[in-house]
Amino acid sequence: MPIADIKQTLQGKMDQSINAFKSNLTKIRTGRANPALLDTVSVDYYGAMLPINQVANVSLLDARTISVQPWEKGMGAKIEKAIRDSDLGLNPSAMGDLIRVPMPIMTEERRKELTKLVRNEGETAKIAVRSLRRDANEAVKKAVKDKLVSEDDQKRTEAEIQKVTDRHIAEIDQVVATKEHDIMAV
Repeated sequence: MPIADIKQTLQGKMDQSINAFKSNLTKIRTGRANPALLDTVSVDYYGAMLPINQVANVSLLDARTISVQPWEKGMGAKIEKAIRDSDLGLNPSAMGDLIRVPMPIMTEERRKELTKLVRNEGETAKIAVRSLRRDANEAVKKAVKDKLVSEDDQKRTEAEIQKVTDRHIAEIDQVVATKEHDIMAV
């Protein structure tokens, strides 16, 4: 594999890792209601586990309440149970066909727990980026071994791979810091 392809593949995969990390952070709440918070909750729909947004309309009633309107009559209880059983710490209540999901006020202790969770997600993303760096470096070493590139090119490419890795890790740190600030803001 040519060096340019290795670097391009690395860049694309690292960008995907960052995007996955950012989407994982959307499920961590900051005290404000956000319909994306329920994207990770799945509900049993005739034997298949589907995200709530595929069996119901999820929207905001106000700044602290999410509303879930099931598209079928019988899904209300299943959706309510799925939300309650999720690890989000939410307590939905049904009002006819409408399910209201109020955001509880976060205590200082809960905020600290959430910042630990954000840091953990950040470390997971960094591990993924470092793993991609290792894979790219191994691909470069294989290219040298197969005599497709010189050892000088190997050193130069490994330095460029490290710069890309450092840039992505700095971006992860920035996203973690921003999310922690949002969580700790009262």
